[in-house]
Amino acid sequence: MSGSFSVFGRELKLAWSGGGGAALPVGFFAASASMTPFAVGSETAALQTAGPGVMWIALALSSLLPMERLFQADLEDGTLDAYAGSGIGMEGIALAKTLAHWIATGIPLAIVAPVLWIMLQGPVDAIGLVVLAALIGTLAFFFFGSIGAALAAGMRRGGLLIALVTLPLYVPTMIFGAAALDAAANGADWVGPLLLTASAALFGVATSPFGAAMALRTAID
Repeated sequence: MSGSFSVFGRELKLAWSGGGGAALPVGFFAASASMTPFAVGSETAALQTAGPGVMWIALALSSLLPMERLFQADLEDGTLDAYAGSGIGMEGIALAKTLAHWIATGIPLAIVAPVLWIMLQGPVDAIGLVVLAALIGTLAFFFFGSIGAALAAGMRRGGLLIALVTLPLYVPTMIFGAAALDAAANGADWVGPLLLTASAALFGVATSPFGAAMALRTAID
């Protein structure tokens, strides 16, 4: 466990030391959601109808952007080999690296989400729910994405493989998350869909480190 905490601290420092680590995902999230009026029109009713689904699609795609380098850099410079020889379990390494990258990138995405929600004519009183749902959703996206990132480690242009592997895993979270925001926008009960979103995230956190660890062992060998 102490080794996993060390990996977690190292990854946080690396994520923030370069500056602008979350700029690309956040910029993509904002840009893709901002183009919605060009597709559905600027009418309030149309934006309110399309807003929840558009936000979750953009959030999922934005979460994919940093996945390609989640394990690739450490594999290229030999850090993963050093971890494997140090006795630290690969499951702990995968958990620590994914959690650190979620803190560095997923939380900024959740902070930006309310601004886009208001831009898409969502009700202001649902801002708290939007932040909470985005935090839960990005947690699920990053952990499910870690499986694809581990499978693509060591491959050139592995981004396509990551997308093919992880996008189907993203679908339940996207459906439940969009349903929660849609219910909040229409004054309906959003607790049930939000709990299902949280269940998907917990499932991802509990299972993905084991899948990523098996893929990383294969990549190292």
